[in-house]
Amino acid sequence: MTRTFAFDPLPEPVVGPGEFAFAAVGLDHGHIHGMIEQLEAAGAELTLVHDDDPDRVAEVLRRHPRARAASTLEQVLDDPDIRLVASASIANRRAHLGVRVLDAGKDFFADKPALTTFDGLAAARDAVARTGGKFAVYYGERVHSEAAILAGQLVEQGAIGRVLQVVSFGPHRVGSGRPDWFYDPEQYGGILCDIGSHNFEQMLHFTGAHGGEIVSSTVANYAHPETPGLQDFGDAHVVLDNGTTGYVRVDWFTPEGIDVFGDGRTLLLGTDGYIELRKYIDITTDNGGGQVLLVDDEGQHRFDATGMTGYPYFGQLIRDCLDRTETAMTQERAFAAAELSILAQQNARVLAG
Repeated sequence: MTRTFAFDPLPEPVVGPGEFAFAAVGLDHGHIHGMIEQLEAAGAELTLVHDDDPDRVAEVLRRHPRARAASTLEQVLDDPDIRLVASASIANRRAHLGVRVLDAGKDFFADKPALTTFDGLAAARDAVARTGGKFAVYYGERVHSEAAILAGQLVEQGAIGRVLQVVSFGPHRVGSGRPDWFYDPEQYGGILCDIGSHNFEQMLHFTGAHGGEIVSSTVANYAHPETPGLQDFGDAHVVLDNGTTGYVRVDWFTPEGIDVFGDGRTLLLGTDGYIELRKYIDITTDNGGGQVLLVDDEGQHRFDATGMTGYPYFGQLIRDCLDRTETAMTQERAFAAAELSILAQQNARVLAG
């Protein structure tokens, strides 16, 4: 008998027009566009946009013409209709902005890495405890990846038994036209804190762990001497608090011969099988991204996740803000992934280029 699996229905909007207004503040990273689009797809309404760069504001308003520009951050924070503030500001500014948002009585949704220092993490945790607000984080390589979402559903159904290890690769392309802060580790947080935060969150999610220990980590600038602040390679080995393990490798070495930003892959080893995620491309084939490969005792299975799952996180986050629940991601998980990222970064051995 062929093994069958059940998958969740595609998510639908969770609120109607006018029920959930949000703002976008700090548009330094292009991830803000995906954050906005998916919140709107779940029924939220972008009403205010603020950034010091008028061109970035104009681009968001072009894409979302019903929104309007706010002249100051205070205009956003003082607006009683705004429930959530989304931000992709320069990474080391996100903690301070989040605390201000929470103190204004609103929830905060930050691009990763939401936190780049232990001081920032402590301030965010204190603000959450003090205000009861939410400090949500856009770990997009899981919550905005249908392959990762489908794999999570397979894991929940016991498709590979207990997950023992998560190995995650996050290659990226440097490209051109990057802003100055991209090359300043104090501002972007370092490669393990920045890109690696996606992968640490995936380790926690797929294994069910709550935290862990960084056994070893390394960073390097192997091939970009003209920008010495750029770390173009990083890796880390993690032992999680439930006895499982994780490994992450992130880099800026995607070659020009591939037509995506990076061949991101994740491998889940279980007691009864394994899963491989080919998130963005299945090289040398016409399959496209979103590929999930499962091997178990009954055989080999391939799923094209494209269009199968949608992105339920965003609607869940909206409902969590309204209902004061934790269905999208617990606050503990969001902070634990950030903590692992900072630990790996700060304890990393720096390798010679």
